[in-house]
Amino acid sequence: MVVNFCIDKTKGASKKSLEERSKNLHVSKTFLRQRQEMQVRIQSEEGILLRANRSIQVEGAFGVLKEDMGFRRFLMRGKVKVQIEFVLLCMGYNLNKFHNKIQSGRCGTFLHIPKAS
Repeated sequence: MVVNFCIDKTKGASKKSLEERSKNLHVSKTFLRQRQEMQVRIQSEEGILLRANRSIQVEGAFGVLKEDMGFRRFLMRGKVKVQIEFVLLCMGYNLNKFHNKIQSGRCGTFLHIPKAS
C-alpha cells in the first residue's frame, strides 16, 4: 500500500516545485495482516472478557505501589538497575498480596473471578 502526500511548506527556501517535493509513505503488508489478526482476537468473547478484567486489576496494582508503598520514582539510573529495582518492587508487592491472602484464609481462590459478558 502506497500513500502519496505533498508537503505544503518546508523549512527554508527550496528551489524545487511543490510537485517535486512529494513523498511516498509505505505501509507494510505484514503490519496490516497482524493488525487484522489482533483486531479479531480483541473483539472475540475471550478478548472482551480479558480486557474487562484487566482494567480492574492494573489500576489497583499501581495505586498500591504509589499510595500504600510510597513509590514515586526510581532511585537508580540505567536500564538494568531500573529493571532490577522494578523487579524487587514487584516481588514486594506480590509477597504483601500473598501475606494478606494467607491472613484472610483465601488461599486457593482468585482475587477477580472472570465476568461473563
